[in-house]
Amino acid sequence: MPPHLTRVWSGWPAVLLLCCSTWLPACRDKPPAPTAPGAPVAGQTTKVAKPPEILDASWLEDRKKQQLATLPKFEVFHDFQFIDRLPESGITFAHKIVDDSGKFYIADHYDHGNAVAVADVDQDGLLDIYFTTQLGENQLWHNLGNGQFEDWTGPSGLAVGDRIGVAASFADTDNDGDPDLYVTSVRGGNLFFENDGTGKFRDRTEQSGLGYTGHSSGITFFDYNRDGLLDLFLTNVGDYTTQEIGRGGYFVGSKAAFGNHLKRYCDEQSILFENQGNNRFLDVSKDVGLTDNSWSGDAHVLDPNEDGWPDLYIPNMQGHDEYYENDNGKRFVRKSRELFPETPWGTMGIGVFDYNHDGRMDIILTDMHVDMWDQSLFKTISLETEKAKVAEAKKLPLNYLATDGNHILGNAFFENNGNGKFTEVSDALNTENYWPWGLSIGDLNADGYEDVVITASMNFGFRYALNSVLLNNLGKGFLDSEFIVGVEPRRDGRTAIPWFELDCDGADRPHPLCKGQTGKVEVWGALGSRSSVIFDLDNDGDLDIVTNDFNSEPMVLVSNLTDRKPVHYLKIQLIGSKSNRDGLGAKVTVTTDFETLTKYYDGKSGYLAQSQYPIYFGLGDAESAKQIEVQWPSGKTQIVAGPIKANQLLKVKEE
Repeated sequence: MPPHLTRVWSGWPAVLLLCCSTWLPACRDKPPAPTAPGAPVAGQTTKVAKPPEILDASWLEDRKKQQLATLPKFEVFHDFQFIDRLPESGITFAHKIVDDSGKFYIADHYDHGNAVAVADVDQDGLLDIYFTTQLGENQLWHNLGNGQFEDWTGPSGLAVGDRIGVAASFADTDNDGDPDLYVTSVRGGNLFFENDGTGKFRDRTEQSGLGYTGHSSGITFFDYNRDGLLDLFLTNVGDYTTQEIGRGGYFVGSKAAFGNHLKRYCDEQSILFENQGNNRFLDVSKDVGLTDNSWSGDAHVLDPNEDGWPDLYIPNMQGHDEYYENDNGKRFVRKSRELFPETPWGTMGIGVFDYNHDGRMDIILTDMHVDMWDQSLFKTISLETEKAKVAEAKKLPLNYLATDGNHILGNAFFENNGNGKFTEVSDALNTENYWPWGLSIGDLNADGYEDVVITASMNFGFRYALNSVLLNNLGKGFLDSEFIVGVEPRRDGRTAIPWFELDCDGADRPHPLCKGQTGKVEVWGALGSRSSVIFDLDNDGDLDIVTNDFNSEPMVLVSNLTDRKPVHYLKIQLIGSKSNRDGLGAKVTVTTDFETLTKYYDGKSGYLAQSQYPIYFGLGDAESAKQIEVQWPSGKTQIVAGPIKANQLLKVKEE
């Protein structure tokens, strides 16, 4: 038997349990029965779905009816739709996976997916889109306007086709007025690109000092010491791979990858790089006391104590989340359990925003890994179970959790009470969902209250899972809305696609899915999204959604909000002078006759990505703003006096 076919396909939780077999026996999935009975016809390809249920989308209609029945609860405008305009957009990018998530499935961290980020790379006033992928080339798509895009990957120099891509973040690291780009990979070396101002990028990795090689993931640009230069926090997951090389040059994952957090020698420290100027960076992690070994995919900047110094929240996908308070740009002090005594155990995505207009930044977290423990839900499709915390996870032993066991068993929402105090209110606000990855924040109906989009799925080997849209019900809670606004069901009602093909008369004969099969077998898996970004794609004044799906094409979800009602908004572009040029770390407050709206500008556009784009304020019924207040990272407070007419891009330069 060929060595690459000796790997046994087993379910995600089975591999999780393998690492702790002292308390639970490992289990092995049985291959599914063929979807069509009877012997295959010679010369034809047999279609097999894993699991067979993914080809039956009838339950989506029942879920839609359930959601429509909740409309009497809506106090917010919801009569608008997102339509997937990918075919019309011209975008032909398709994400490709390593075989660990497909033909030779094992449970490891490759299934965490990839980023999508946006920036106006050539300064033409339109936001361009950058997708990362595991196999093949990352791609840059240039915005032509009117929802049309063209492939700029080659001319831009951003293809990155020689390594397994993960994250991407745009930021103006040299304060020259254009977005530069940092891209991470799995053991292929990270890359830093400098923009020449026209959308052409030079590889400056060697000169920058940012060419770290490891199991890298998310990227967070912020000015931790407020010297006017953007620094960079790089999250490294931990060692989850072997030395075996698979198709496309990737390092095959460890079969016990989700037990490696128990082995201290598998830890991989995340890194704080300080910007020394001229796009040169230096690792200062130990110097400032920020030596975090969490198994983390991403991080987020926030300022809970409102002292003007940016702090860090680091989600931990296999342990307690960590929080580090910035002590005047000189050091970071770990205050994780002081502020957050219990956190999710398997956190993936994070968003920071003021959901209820009290002027304080709240935190929403998505918990992917706890949802993988209750195997009874893998085939059950029930709104009640998907919106509940996972009781089965209470049985997890402390020797596997490697924590004090004090965890929220699902998504979390930390409401900021002020004075460094938070209350966990996820169930009260209705922010639970199933198999979540990343999330993006944006005011989808332009009413002034920010909404949440959560990508979700497990793809091959598992049933279809819904992407969630949570409309903010005037700061009172969140309302499930994906069917109401057209994000679900997907275009043409699809729930699955071909995942890979097997030659059951040839080299693939030992594969478990060839059991009882001959000839060519086309194996299907569930569709699913990993990351998203919310921005005004077509410059019509409302916010659209673009996803990066797993092993598939993206969705380009264009809103028709402006066709359904008059929309009032402001887009604010910050231009720092003493502060960093992007104004990252600024607190912006817009006051109208009806509301006071507050945003902390962190550039965090979604899971695994930062974007360089204007801050979008939906103004509701207000046709103007009375004033705008900007608290710059430099410490200066600047007032832009009104009236300020709505429906414009306003550039605010630091004075």
